[in-house]
Amino acid sequence: MNGPAAEWDAALAERRFLIQQPVGGGKAVFPPRAFAPGTGAGLEWVEASGNGTIYSATWIQRKPPEPPYNVVLVDLAEGARLMGRVEGVTPETLSIGMAVKARIIGGETPMIVFDPVEQAHG
Repeated sequence: MNGPAAEWDAALAERRFLIQQPVGGGKAVFPPRAFAPGTGAGLEWVEASGNGTIYSATWIQRKPPEPPYNVVLVDLAEGARLMGRVEGVTPETLSIGMAVKARIIGGETPMIVFDPVEQAHG
């Protein structure tokens, strides 16, 4: 595979959280793509801060004894919105508007997860 999605995967494999934005600046876009939506402008990769705010959250119940897990939409400080999960929270402690910080986990298939700011990993 090649193209923007392959570049995203390669950056994650290097433990780098990159996001695209229009060349010269502007609101970040996600998922990775070849051109900016709406304008067709070129895009460049920039380091994401990892800082974000929970926009939406839900809990998925699994068959006992498996614990439930959450699925969230996070508005990044750069303007893009990502889907993910927040670790180290319960249904009572996860809330819309909560500040979170991204980190990369996983071995051969790395992915981004979020932690509440109070528990963010350095």
